[in-house]
Amino acid sequence: MSEEYKAKIFKSGNSLALRLPKALGLKEGAEMTLREDHGRFTFEPAQNDRKIDVSKFAGKVPWLEPLPREDFDDSPRDWHLLGRDASGA
Repeated sequence: MSEEYKAKIFKSGNSLALRLPKALGLKEGAEMTLREDHGRFTFEPAQNDRKIDVSKFAGKVPWLEPLPREDFDDSPRDWHLLGRDASGA
């Protein structure tokens, strides 16, 4: 059985806001998706498409050695194959 709550609309800056009861268990800053269908509104937590930053993970595994950068040397390229001169223009 679902619960029924009352919420109040108020002005916040140039927008309207909906004050939701704490009993819903929502967290401040949570993103929600709001849908309107013929005057009926529904909302649900937004899909979380967050990307994980793994840039600081290398220090977590001290036995992992960084790969040598030798394959990234700036070797001469055959620009003529692209129809360009040696300057790349």
